[in-house]
Amino acid sequence: MIVTVTLNPSLQVEYDAGPVSLGAANKVRRVRYAAGGRGLAVARYLHTFGHDVVAAGLAGGSTGQLIRNELGRAGVATQFTPIAAESRRVVAIAEGQDGRVTSFTEPAPYITTEELGRLAADYLSLLNGATAVVLCGSLPDGLPEETYASLTSYATGSGVPVILEAGGSALRHAAARGPALVIPDSAGPDLPDDLPVTGSASVVLLAGGEVVVRSPGGDWRAELPAGGQHTAAFRDALVAGFVPGVVLGWSWPDMLRHAVALAGSVPPSGEADLTGYERLLADVVVTGPGEAG
Repeated sequence: MIVTVTLNPSLQVEYDAGPVSLGAANKVRRVRYAAGGRGLAVARYLHTFGHDVVAAGLAGGSTGQLIRNELGRAGVATQFTPIAAESRRVVAIAEGQDGRVTSFTEPAPYITTEELGRLAADYLSLLNGATAVVLCGSLPDGLPEETYASLTSYATGSGVPVILEAGGSALRHAAARGPALVIPDSAGPDLPDDLPVTGSASVVLLAGGEVVVRSPGGDWRAELPAGGQHTAAFRDALVAGFVPGVVLGWSWPDMLRHAVALAGSVPPSGEADLTGYERLLADVVVTGPGEAG
């Protein structure tokens, strides 16, 4: 079982409207709801490819229940730790005439010390039987910046590999705790100067038109589909694409081909495209240490 952890999920509310007039009542033609958050997107991709996955993390209020319901309809099992505050919503209003989108993001809920303790207990129970843990996304208010570091230590102490995708201080603290794979959430060809990656960890970087894996044995590279790295859906799918290889011990060439083909086949809407994945898989070229690109 693969466990994905999303500590700051959201309910994506999409309004399809006509022209919007500020200061006036506006009618909405259609409403669409979707569970949002990097870990939840990763869980959906893994489920689509037939992996046993459970989405965990924090969720509260009626919004949290809607998030659970949306994942359930997609076939993704959930085991969220409940919180007292309402999970956040992101409201996006698309105007029909020109497709212009205006969005509003609610603030993250505040997490209490007691809720953090229950999260830790629930997480430890999930580690029994887990084959990998995926930690990704932002931290809500009230959680210390060392939260991902603690969750990483719990997993590695239980012999469960961790795939970490984060940024800032949360990334720096957790990278020092022995994750198997580290994916900084900002694109760039170089490691952050203050990222204390352990000797056994590998780091995934987006470098121009390539995905680069800096492994203890040297750098591996795969060329990206044009423009793919600029979408959130691409990055979510890329994270998901590395997970099976970490779990099953694939070679770097096989892992990179799978991850890049999956990410490259996903449109900006985020829907998995198995046919597109199969088509791209044979076209991904991987070069290893000492090989010419």
